[in-house]
Amino acid sequence: MTGAVDVDLAAPVFLVKGSDEVLLAQAVGDLVRALVGGGDRELVVDEWDAARYDTGDGPDLAGVVDAARTPPFLTDRRVVVARHTGLFGTKDSVGPLVDYLTSPLETTSLVIVWERDPKPGAKLPAVPKALADAVRAAGGAIVDTGVADREKDRTAWIDRQIAESAVRLDAGARRLLVDRVGGDLGRVRSVLEALVSTFGAGARLTAEDLEPYLGGAGELPTWELTDAIDRGDIPTALDRLARLLAAGRHPLQIMATLHGHVERMLRLEGSGVGDEKQAAELLGLRGGSTFRARKALEQARRLGPERLHEMVELLAQADLDLRGAKAWPDELVMEVLVARLAGRSRPAGSRTGSGRGSR
Repeated sequence: MTGAVDVDLAAPVFLVKGSDEVLLAQAVGDLVRALVGGGDRELVVDEWDAARYDTGDGPDLAGVVDAARTPPFLTDRRVVVARHTGLFGTKDSVGPLVDYLTSPLETTSLVIVWERDPKPGAKLPAVPKALADAVRAAGGAIVDTGVADREKDRTAWIDRQIAESAVRLDAGARRLLVDRVGGDLGRVRSVLEALVSTFGAGARLTAEDLEPYLGGAGELPTWELTDAIDRGDIPTALDRLARLLAAGRHPLQIMATLHGHVERMLRLEGSGVGDEKQAAELLGLRGGSTFRARKALEQARRLGPERLHEMVELLAQADLDLRGAKAWPDELVMEVLVARLAGRSRPAGSRTGSGRGSR
């Protein structure tokens, strides 16, 4: 699947936006990998996020601009990735980027990821017109990963992913994929990649072939893992993790699920929403999604800000560990993470002595 790399990679700047965090992350990952090509990622990529923007006097884009203006060292190009830029939601705050784009450095590829400030309750503002105009004027690309919430649009999007995949689904398999995925479009890619890995490129598959990869026999839905974590049930959570990994789920896919699960609670905690309908609106959930919103709201209230922030720190560390910060197998990193998350969900009086769930 080509996704976000269906753009001119010679462009000096890319603005990537979209409301679905999984689709956004996939698009950014595709784009950065394409920009790096055969280069050494550690030498080529300079990634910024909310923590790096904060100089002590509040968030500032000056560091990103300095990085973008710095010539590459030991490589032909430099890829500067600016995450969480949604915290710069005004014309004045994006001014440094707008100024830079009047004369971007030819050896820098700047990737601006329009995602919200990760702080609890933060909302994602619209991209300032000044920034969007500057990207276009510089010859850059705006990549919108969003998919309209109408069933017709979701189905058309899934059909495009199937068409780009290396496997072929017959009519029954296509209908099954559309029906099972629903609005959770972030699952589509992992399912199709698992099919390619299992059956090989060019395979023609039926609904029977597809069934085990959609939460039927051979796999379980990811909510069984998150539900066990929410209950503080460490043994069950570890069992569900093991089953997901055995069924072919990549640790980074499971990480994306856990990130989204905790982030929904963070957005609700302290937001002042009073009921599940308001929670669903805040989270951008529609249709039959008030059940998910109610669960997230109840869990956010039960955990409170301190434990939610502990969970964010655990996720951030595990993400680094999966990328090589610790010389641990990926499965061990995920086991420790899941045990610790479940440990944080236990009632305060029962959080000691949880083995791997303790620091």
